[in-house]
Amino acid sequence: MTNPLEGLGGEGGFDLNAIMQQAQALQSQIVDAQEKLAETIVDGTVAGGAVTVKLTGTGELVGVEIKQGEFDGSSPDDLEDLGAVIVAAYRDAKGKADALAGEAMGPLAGGLGGGMGAPGGNEPPFKLGF
Repeated sequence: MTNPLEGLGGEGGFDLNAIMQQAQALQSQIVDAQEKLAETIVDGTVAGGAVTVKLTGTGELVGVEIKQGEFDGSSPDDLEDLGAVIVAAYRDAKGKADALAGEAMGPLAGGLGGGMGAPGGNEPPFKLGF
């Protein structure tokens, strides 16, 4: 009779300690990447620099700068325009933050076995021996 767990890797099964070590290393790398993202500031600027929005790499809004003299707030249209420009600057900064997060976290997304399957395929990372 063959061992039904033989296909899980190694002789007689898989190495749970090795998997745990990989998981801990991956967790540490993810925490490091998240900390770096939280410390990184990206800017979104629109209307020729009239409005600049600052976000962390994790997308937290940390500042809004409005160039003096660009918006005086004396009319409802002026305030509406200011709101639209702030939103546009936020979107610009958010796009940059998302790209930065993708660069930082993308290599870690594969996790312990290339996601669902073994490297280069959609098969599970192991096959049962029956």
